[in-house]
Amino acid sequence: MRLRQITVVAAALGLLCVPAQAEARDISRDTLAADDGWAAYGTGTTGGAAADDAHVTTVTDRAGLVRALDGGSDTPKIIKIAGTIDANTDDDGDHLDCADYATDGYGLKKYLAAYDPRTWGAAKPSGAQEEARQASAAAQAERIVLPVGSHTTIVGLGEGAGLKGASLQVKNADNVILRNLDLRDAYDCFPVWQPNTGGLGDWKTAYDNIWLTGATHVWVDHVTASDQGHPDSAEPTWFARNYLRHDGLLDITNGSDLITVSWSRFAGHDKAMLIGSGDTATGDRGKLRVTLHHNQFESVVQRAPRVRFGQVHVYDNRYVVPEGAEYRYSLGVSTESAVYAENNAFHTPGHVEIADLVKSWNGTALHQSGTLFNGWPVDLLAIHNAYNSGSERDLTADVGWTPTLHGKIDSAAVADREVARGAGAGRIP
Repeated sequence: MRLRQITVVAAALGLLCVPAQAEARDISRDTLAADDGWAAYGTGTTGGAAADDAHVTTVTDRAGLVRALDGGSDTPKIIKIAGTIDANTDDDGDHLDCADYATDGYGLKKYLAAYDPRTWGAAKPSGAQEEARQASAAAQAERIVLPVGSHTTIVGLGEGAGLKGASLQVKNADNVILRNLDLRDAYDCFPVWQPNTGGLGDWKTAYDNIWLTGATHVWVDHVTASDQGHPDSAEPTWFARNYLRHDGLLDITNGSDLITVSWSRFAGHDKAMLIGSGDTATGDRGKLRVTLHHNQFESVVQRAPRVRFGQVHVYDNRYVVPEGAEYRYSLGVSTESAVYAENNAFHTPGHVEIADLVKSWNGTALHQSGTLFNGWPVDLLAIHNAYNSGSERDLTADVGWTPTLHGKIDSAAVADREVARGAGAGRIP
């Protein structure tokens, strides 16, 4: 019998005294600190800390998780996830793949033949195959879309706890905490072809690992979000465009407000984080107040984040671009955005230049200070303006606000080391 087995048996029989400090700390009733970013504003963020014992549940499979979520009800609740839960399962817990969801005669080869731009043209797909795709997509969504209601805390127990293939959706809900979760591969079996996107057309997918839409007071902490298992780079090319299967890792849209994302890891993905719905979504004005601190963006191509309208504090984050990896930009400055970036560290290979780190679409301002690029202090704003002189209007340094809700802000060098050690699921101290 192994030593660990002997220890467990002895403890169960009362023959061994296990020190209290050896037990994992229960984080399920933790609440956000009073100064920890925008989610601390006003009433703060307490999640399900007020839940009674009847609404504290440990779940190990999709069916149990669905019951605990209670259709996204607003009853205070704490949900503890043990192990990895596969969202692509039937009511008996058996795994479902894309073929199991396909219905009404849908087939990828038939879909490609029907909407080949050389014969279909630039019109939006319609007809039997598009209708079959929509029905198939609805069948998958019924399984993998998991609504999260107000006053809810979802935490992973120990290392390796989380969700595979799921899309957690916090829709028009308030006061939510998501912590210590490994969220991977929100895989869309049925992307739709959009002939007019980007001039050449593109594939559009449906699911984010986490989607905050109309959500307020949300704390996302020590989460790992990735495409692990199905990287888009391994997908084929159809109609001369990569057949994308993933949308965002964490998208914050449709008037969401007062969000803190801390000590999390976003990895192996194209478009990581979108803050804001679109250039014409003027209802987002005065909202989309978000704090991002002590996060790691690793092997992320773009949107880390891309911001429209929001007041977004981006501090003490770590960005890593591996050698040979595809890369476009990290900080996206878009319509009426007010990004206040300080003390962030970037690690990139030789093909990525300082001017590549920031991209502007209709943006007007960016505050930056304390930035490190491969260990050297740089002025992102000055370099962006100098590099893009003549092609884009200069960004000003005045974003119209100064963050006041935040904990201690470390230097980029200190934060770089701390984030490398402490960001992501399974690393809550």
